[in-house]
Amino acid sequence: MPKTRAAASQPAAVPRRSRVLIADDNEPNRELLEVYLADVECEIATAVDGRDTLDKVAEFRPDVILLDVMMPKLSGFEVCQRLKGDPSTSPIMILMVTALGELGDIERAVEAGTDDFLSKPVNKVELVKRVENMLKLRHVSDELERLRSYISSMDDDLPPRS
Repeated sequence: MPKTRAAASQPAAVPRRSRVLIADDNEPNRELLEVYLADVECEIATAVDGRDTLDKVAEFRPDVILLDVMMPKLSGFEVCQRLKGDPSTSPIMILMVTALGELGDIERAVEAGTDDFLSKPVNKVELVKRVENMLKLRHVSDELERLRSYISSMDDDLPPRS
């Protein structure tokens, strides 16, 4: 059987359950976001400040982070910039959630690398839809990377082209 046909017969990787990290220094906000995401098929963890967010990312490996902008120790902007600047965490989808509504704040979030943003107060339907879409996008991106690696390994096994 030619190797070019093997890719179609390779089983897809079994996806792990999606993971969402809620990072907000305000406990009622964290609780509200958890309640809003109750019907989304995912594991949820929480972080209480910027440094805690970075620690939780390392141990929890989230697919999506709901990241408050105004947090102690490190701002959401700083956390986002660090995560997007590191190749091991840059694929994580970041949804910045902020009470800041100025155009400059949105531009700063985009410059930091956020994938999307929501203004507070958060609308439940909008939040759920954005998180679901981000999770789908993350899983498709992961699958594309897996297939790219597989095809690349198959190419390494082919004889040199003349």
